[in-house]
Amino acid sequence: MSKALVFWGGWDGHDPKEGGEIVEQMLTEDGYDVTRAEGTGILTEADLPSFDLIVPIVTMSSIKDEELKPLTEAVRAGTGLAGYHGGMGDSFRQATEYQFMVGGQWVAHPGDVIDYTVNVTRPDDPVMEGIEDFPYHSEQYYLHTDPSNEVLATTTFTGEHAHWIDGVVMPVVWKRRYGKARVFYSALGHKAHEFEVPQMKTILRRGMHWATRQPGE
Repeated sequence: MSKALVFWGGWDGHDPKEGGEIVEQMLTEDGYDVTRAEGTGILTEADLPSFDLIVPIVTMSSIKDEELKPLTEAVRAGTGLAGYHGGMGDSFRQATEYQFMVGGQWVAHPGDVIDYTVNVTRPDDPVMEGIEDFPYHSEQYYLHTDPSNEVLATTTFTGEHAHWIDGVVMPVVWKRRYGKARVFYSALGHKAHEFEVPQMKTILRRGMHWATRQPGE
């Protein structure tokens, strides 16, 4: 049985508690042994290398060096990392090593909550299998991203809310490597009710499965 750690906190506007509960339920349904904890203290209290997957759901918070180090070390050694929206892509703005691990960092969402399209760029990837381009109503994330990411889906900005980015194609779902680990990120999921969108939930669920350390890794 795979072991997963879900830790949540930070800005309440992203429904971190509710999101953590939903993710815990998803993973439990899929046969994981899940530990869910509030705050970053768990990163020094728990044996992180014993987990096969870690899911951060923390926005606009801070992390101490003594908490960040065991997290990055565990992931580099093979513990998978997966998450969504600001819960993983805007967690610790001052922690550049964390951002290096994630493969990106949120910087803006022009227009706030708007209608936009998610474009599937890798329909052959198991995470995106059977999912076609779909409309989405949420924050359209503008991110600074790592060119080494393997991009699975993108979104294109129209310039309506920031004319200078008209036509910019932005990665919205990706996977990558950090040390020996698999890292997955989806920018979808501003509020907990977005888990009701089948594509959003399926993409995250499959991404978490992909990121989970596999036997022998």
